[in-house]
Amino acid sequence: MTTGAAGPSRSAPRVLIADDQALVRTGLRLILTTRGIEVVGEAADGGEAVSAARRLKPDVVLMDIRMPHMDGLEAARRVLEQDRDRDCRVIMLTTFDLDRYVYEALSLGASGFLLKDVTPQHLAAAVRLVDTGDALLAPSITRRLVERFAGGAARAPAVHRDLTALTPREREVLTLMGRGLSNAELARELGLSEATVKTHVAHVFAKLALRDRAQAVVLAYETGLVAPGGSDG
Repeated sequence: MTTGAAGPSRSAPRVLIADDQALVRTGLRLILTTRGIEVVGEAADGGEAVSAARRLKPDVVLMDIRMPHMDGLEAARRVLEQDRDRDCRVIMLTTFDLDRYVYEALSLGASGFLLKDVTPQHLAAAVRLVDTGDALLAPSITRRLVERFAGGAARAPAVHRDLTALTPREREVLTLMGRGLSNAELARELGLSEATVKTHVAHVFAKLALRDRAQAVVLAYETGLVAPGGSDG
């Protein structure tokens, strides 16, 4: 799964682990360090995670959704807000597949989610993937997640962007991304080269201050460009 042109790769992502269970943190640290990924710190709750992220400046934060004192959603929001210039990536950790809170995390700018029973190989690959600037979720999976929870989200939409900045072509590209199309599928649909599509995608991200394709899918739903069930607005 790709989301377009990635930024410069880093051979050893610096990771912060935030989880209220010490055994989980220890296990994640062991998995990552044995695969050449540096763990720069740990946090036992959301407040600690925000402070540690500010101090340690990790490339990727593994953030448990359910933690005491400050949950992972609020912690992710604060980490991403305080790190706009460095572009830190947040991966949410959850026990349950398609946890409704993951939708809110994606709308806040998280780069994806992992189940806690993920294989060691998948965990390491996921960290390296988001460190390049990619989104962890395939667009089609993100779309199913958004369709499941967008209509009944407890909080107000977290992504607010002015779509008037987009050209008609860029608006069309965002709509198709919201429907779950990859860059290759966008190219076929629009009769363009993949290089041209990547340029349009990059312009959409820049104009709307989006971190990755997962957040673009959320935005397409929350602005009404795409409606649950597949009809476009």
